[in-house]
Amino acid sequence: MNSWINLTAVAQILVAGLILGAGVPALFALGLRAMTIPGRSTATANATAGAEPGGETEGESGLTVGRNPVGMALAVLCFAIVLAAIAYGIYFIVTGGH
Repeated sequence: MNSWINLTAVAQILVAGLILGAGVPALFALGLRAMTIPGRSTATANATAGAEPGGETEGESGLTVGRNPVGMALAVLCFAIVLAAIAYGIYFIVTGGH
C-alpha cells in the first residue's frame, strides 16, 4: 500500500462512478426501450381513408393495438430504480454523506 495513494478509496470511487455515471442512465434507457415494445394484439382496418380518386384501396392493414404489459412492467421497474437512486443521492447530499 502506497502512503500517497489510497488504492481502496480509488477503487470505491471508480466502482461508484461506473454504477452511478453509466449504470443509472443505461437503466433509464432500458426503461424507455421497454416502453416501446409493441403489443401483441392486432386489428385490421380498411384503408378507405387513403383511397385514391379512382376508388381503389390498398386493402387491409394490420394495426398494433395497445402496449406489451411485460414491457410496461419492466419500464416501471427501471424508472422506479432510477428515481430511488436520485432520491438517495439527494438524501446523501442533504445529510452530509453520513
